[in-house]
Amino acid sequence: MPVHRRYAVPLPGPVGAHARPTVLLVHLSDDIAPGGGHVWTAAASQWRMQIEGEEATVLSAPAGYDSRHPVLHAVPMP
Repeated sequence: MPVHRRYAVPLPGPVGAHARPTVLLVHLSDDIAPGGGHVWTAAASQWRMQIEGEEATVLSAPAGYDSRHPVLHAVPMP
């Protein structure tokens, strides 16, 4: 499976808000995830994710992130 350098990851909004999701653009980093996988990070933020296929597992997030969503959808970007 090819390793994409960038992904768009939609973040869920507040429950019942019915608003458009915030989309986070993450880039491949030099970090290694637990288990040896690649890590993608967002510039100027505390987001770290491990992505396999189209599933982004949140490794770390800014304070206040609702951790009820540990796995998010990831869309490869050109």
